Amino acid sequence: MNDKLFFLKPIFEQELIKEIEVLAEAASFHAGDTIMDYGQIVRQMPILLKGSVKISRRDGDGHELFLYYINQHETCAMTFTCSMMRKASEVKAVDEVEMLLLPIDVIDKWMMKFSSWKSFIMRTIMLRFNELLKTIDQIAFQKLDERLIHYLQEKSKINNSSVISLSHQIIADDLATSRVVISRLLKKLENDKKIILYRNQIKLMNLM
Repeated sequence: MNDKLFFLKPIFEQELIKEIEVLAEAASFHAGDTIMDYGQIVRQMPILLKGSVKISRRDGDGHELFLYYINQHETCAMTFTCSMMRKASEVKAVDEVEMLLLPIDVIDKWMMKFSSWKSFIMRTIMLRFNELLKTIDQIAFQKLDERLIHYLQEKSKINNSSVISLSHQIIADDLATSRVVISRLLKKLENDKKIILYRNQIKLMNLM
């Protein structure tokens, strides 16, 4: 078994792992690459081997809202549902990752054939549903400064680092606000000695 696929062993049956080894296509993307775009027909389902993928949704005015991250050894519930229904993508995925791409014509068959695959998909759907509920709660009930702190904490946890490499504009886009507002809130956090601001980098101090 390929060392990169060793994580599959405790998750899936050996027969399913063998099928994945035969059918899956390896792919790599650089930071800033668009892995899947709005309106794109979904033909493959990803499982991440390395890195994380940012999932966003666009409103009718063209504004993007950050929804959640897909992390190592996870897949995307939205991609799965779009592929099963042969629908165009309603989300956008960007980041630097290595992944497996599974053909959509087998993932439905695996739902009936392998109980471990069905469990994996159902756990993924539940996880993403809970994350979407958190996002809705933050938008509906939290002030922007609280959402910003949560965003920085999550980004730090995903990167396993207290230093985050992000521009103020990217953060503003993810939180559906303006760069000026984000810069002001970040400066306040710095004045409160909770972060240190560098050029396109933020070091978390008392937020950890």
